[in-house]
Amino acid sequence: MKISPKVSAVKRSKPTTPVERKRKSDSPTIRKIARKWAKKWVSAVSSSVQLGLPELDRNGVWKVALLAADGRQLGELGISSAGEVVSNTDCKLIISRATSIGTGSTKRKKPKTFSKFLPTPIPNKVILGDAATVLEDFPLDSVQLVVTSPPYYNAKPEYSEYLDYQEYLDFLRKIATRSAAILSEGRFFVINVSPVLLRRTSRNESSRRLAIPFDVHKVMESAGFEFIDDIIWVKPDGAGWVSNRGRRFSADRQPLQYKPVPVTEYILVYRKKTDKLIDWNIRAHYDRAAVSRSKILGEYDVTNVWRIAPSHSKIHPATYPDELVRRVIRYYSFEGDMVLDPFGGSGTTGRVALKMNRRFLLIEKNPSYYHDMELSLRRLAATDFPGARIDFEQAERNNDKDEL
Repeated sequence: MKISPKVSAVKRSKPTTPVERKRKSDSPTIRKIARKWAKKWVSAVSSSVQLGLPELDRNGVWKVALLAADGRQLGELGISSAGEVVSNTDCKLIISRATSIGTGSTKRKKPKTFSKFLPTPIPNKVILGDAATVLEDFPLDSVQLVVTSPPYYNAKPEYSEYLDYQEYLDFLRKIATRSAAILSEGRFFVINVSPVLLRRTSRNESSRRLAIPFDVHKVMESAGFEFIDDIIWVKPDGAGWVSNRGRRFSADRQPLQYKPVPVTEYILVYRKKTDKLIDWNIRAHYDRAAVSRSKILGEYDVTNVWRIAPSHSKIHPATYPDELVRRVIRYYSFEGDMVLDPFGGSGTTGRVALKMNRRFLLIEKNPSYYHDMELSLRRLAATDFPGARIDFEQAERNNDKDEL
């Protein structure tokens, strides 16, 4: 049975990619083949076996999940473009799984319908205060994207200090949990982290590196997020020498002493846990025009390796570059969305968000950094965005409010 490569005309929701068009034309035939196979080879449980969405793999083979009535996977079929079953989960295993789960209803539950997403209307804000406390004051659906680079763990004493490493992780968990509470359903939390070098305190001790990204992953999962992607931020080769790591090996070249110079950091991407697919976030959006304007056109990052030069600031010791934030906002938000950075720092997130027609919420507890953000954002708004509204609030001073 040869499957036609032709694509039939579709009046509504026309597929836009070759894979989508092929799935549209071939899916009914693939499902018939899968159903016929189930009736023949797992007849004892075929009435309770449901078929998943056919997916075309890189070898041109259709993969069809065999599901129980409750949605749990029993096995998988591989079907060639010629209509032949070329691979399958062991039949005895499928029957055993189906039997242990129980036949139940032969029909899968229909997915619930959901009303359109409507965000909480909040203007641009910069708040002086502790994010763990400030975030409690915001309602549901206040934020549609979180992008941040948290304080280092004791790596830069002038920037942040914690009693011990567990206190640091508990602090991050509190921020992640409070952020999840006001983040819209199914939206993203993108966090920039990297291993941290703890310098030795005496010649009798060795320096240590803390694998912070891997502990942050556990923090994010416990706060209600699911892991989506890890993006590797690669800096120019000379960027890592400031850590002094690898200098001794460079001079002595002794085995066992090898320590590579770090020139990478992690950009970890998480999504707020939900039973809805990402398509729902797109289709249920209240502003179709904004969705259309936010489409990713032209060149984009095909791989998870981003080569971006680091940024520097005379005021803040640990900034991340505008280009990094620009890519995150471009890929994980729509125009008009509210972007939260609970560690506002030098205001990079707000500055980039404003330029990309997004709203922003920046929280910073250091008065010096806050006032520097206020000056720079007022200047930017006055010169490039004269109609933009930015509220500056000092939560630690009885919420005194100053509006731009």
